[in-house]
Amino acid sequence: MSEGQSSARAPAGARTPVGRPLLSLTLASMMDEVHAHSGAVYLLSPDRPVLEMAVMAGLPRAFAAPWERVALSAPIPVADAVRDRRLVWVGGEEEMARRYPRIAVVLPYPFALAALPVATATRAYGAVFVTWPGTRPQELSDWERDHMAAACDRLAVRLERAAEQSLPLADEPDLLAAPLVGGTAGTLGSVEAARMVSRLPYGLCSLDVHGRVGFANAAAAELLDVPVGRLLGTHLWASVPWLNDPVYEDRYRAALFSQHVTSFVALRPPSDWLSFRLYPSTTGLSVRISRARAVTEMNRAAPQPGRAGARLVTISQVLDLAGALTEAVGVQDVVQLVADEVAPAVGSQGLVVLGSRAGRLQVLGHRGYPDPRVVERYDGMPLSEPTPGSQVLRTGVPAFFESRADVERLYPSLVSMSDFAAWAYLPLIASGRPVGTCVLSYTAPHHFATEERAVLTSLAGLIAQALERAVLYDAKHRLAHGLQEALLPHTLPSLAGIEAAARYLPATQGMEIGGDFYDLVPAQGMAAAVIGDVQGHNVTAAGLMGQVRTAVRAYTAVGQAPEDVMRSTNRLLLDLGAELFASCLYLRLDPAHGRAVMSRAGHPPPLLRRPDGRVRVLDLAGGPLLGIDGSASYPSTEVDFSPSSVLVLYTDGLVESPGTDFEVALADLGRRLTDLGDLPMDELADALVQHGADVGGRPDDVAVLLLRALPAG
Repeated sequence: MSEGQSSARAPAGARTPVGRPLLSLTLASMMDEVHAHSGAVYLLSPDRPVLEMAVMAGLPRAFAAPWERVALSAPIPVADAVRDRRLVWVGGEEEMARRYPRIAVVLPYPFALAALPVATATRAYGAVFVTWPGTRPQELSDWERDHMAAACDRLAVRLERAAEQSLPLADEPDLLAAPLVGGTAGTLGSVEAARMVSRLPYGLCSLDVHGRVGFANAAAAELLDVPVGRLLGTHLWASVPWLNDPVYEDRYRAALFSQHVTSFVALRPPSDWLSFRLYPSTTGLSVRISRARAVTEMNRAAPQPGRAGARLVTISQVLDLAGALTEAVGVQDVVQLVADEVAPAVGSQGLVVLGSRAGRLQVLGHRGYPDPRVVERYDGMPLSEPTPGSQVLRTGVPAFFESRADVERLYPSLVSMSDFAAWAYLPLIASGRPVGTCVLSYTAPHHFATEERAVLTSLAGLIAQALERAVLYDAKHRLAHGLQEALLPHTLPSLAGIEAAARYLPATQGMEIGGDFYDLVPAQGMAAAVIGDVQGHNVTAAGLMGQVRTAVRAYTAVGQAPEDVMRSTNRLLLDLGAELFASCLYLRLDPAHGRAVMSRAGHPPPLLRRPDGRVRVLDLAGGPLLGIDGSASYPSTEVDFSPSSVLVLYTDGLVESPGTDFEVALADLGRRLTDLGDLPMDELADALVQHGADVGGRPDDVAVLLLRALPAG
């Protein structure tokens, strides 16, 4: 494979280089055709199995810095595309985390990616990847696949011709946004547009894809308290000292890479909070800056006082039912869905779903039986007992009884126990083995025509697949929750001078397990509290969470200061090599002297409710997420924790959800704390987490730790 590339990269003096920017034109054309917003071309090294990035478009090369040169054996999409000579498609954030976790750790944003080989029938010359925002469809269309493959094939042919003629490739610049617009505020290329922007009451500035300021109006300069001349051509987080926080830079990266509108709030010292909304495009970002009045007022203002008939089963119904069954998660979901959708569709009035465990029948669920004992008497019955349910489960052969007389001949004891008059016993067979029996019961004699028996048997196959998935899910769910409960504290200790309460709610998507954690431990006459969030919603995240929690306890026990606890935990995550990162907030409490010392690693800011009811967002110095930079520092901040004060520590699942602005959610949390802060701690904890639970499904875990300083004596 390297021979062709070697000749393509012959010394420049041997022949005149290829004149046109071959790689850039190919990449730009491909991105335009499939509406991608970034991409890159890699070329195979002439003397070793390494892919080298030749040109990138749409994003700063720094975003792909870890992969500028990658081994052909590396587990990344472009290497896979070259090795396997195939298109590699990654449809979104979750698939990226599952298949290429190293990329997901560095770029934890919603985006889709396609990688294709640049190769002829005999030689591979490199690869191309392109990306889209995460809002695009989950699958590539045939048209997109064909167009990208054709573009890569044409590029391979041109590279082959260049190699045959010993024509080297000239260096090509990356394809990024237009140059910065220099000069003074208002330089937009249109005098009238400049006048309009200068009259707006909120700040506007424009960033290129590198994050450098290309334009800022006077309102932006006033809000940031930095002259326009000092902003232009610089990064916001470099020119504005109080924005020099890794969390804010990450918001810029997230907006640019995902192409989603992103927002955050930041404290402009000494007491004014500003709201930043980032509107991305393929050429950079537009930033709107305004006063976050709700959060500011939260920190300043005092609290306000007082606040059945049978239907013909058609093909379309079968398809609809099949689609519905794919959405069932647990066993009870399957039972309920069959009762709601399948049974009425076939005219059945009663339903029983049977399984087996340790050689005995297991009643997984039933509907339509006025007396539950009629069904539950079979739970635990040996499979050797002469019942149609056990017979069908053992043999995998369906049984249809059109009247009571049909049953009475073989199973006389069953008739007296039920008011139904006809039954269909359907074997549930998945992966070549019986996983249960579905019993459909009818209140009147029922003739099962040949066509109906075929439909019922087909439906049983769909139910069986759903049931098999559900049984496996329930088993994993029990395991996951057992692990989660074992890793989180069962109770909080009673510590002098502190009243505490905590709550944990798992995400309602996936396995309902995650990496959120909290703890409260005695610390040499004082107390230490921690809350954090390990990336991910799976057993791996929960396991790492347990290690982090244990490590924090150990570092606390040996008397490390908050900033040292964070540094030690950060190094531990890197040493474990888990390729996951975590946010964390650690604090040392000294209620006897009315103070708390805190250290933060990329975690949302805590709230403090003072004795007079005022609530403020605490601005804490911080460092990057744990597990990223081994040399990172985590400075500490001391805050007042006088008697009757309440600290609210939380994970981002409490205030972040799709379509919700962070500033609005944080202000809403502050208002609820103002109104409810005098409640007993357990009631307050329930109220704070219940509000989030009422909104709808939780895409993320929620952990809350409340701490109240008790009056002396």
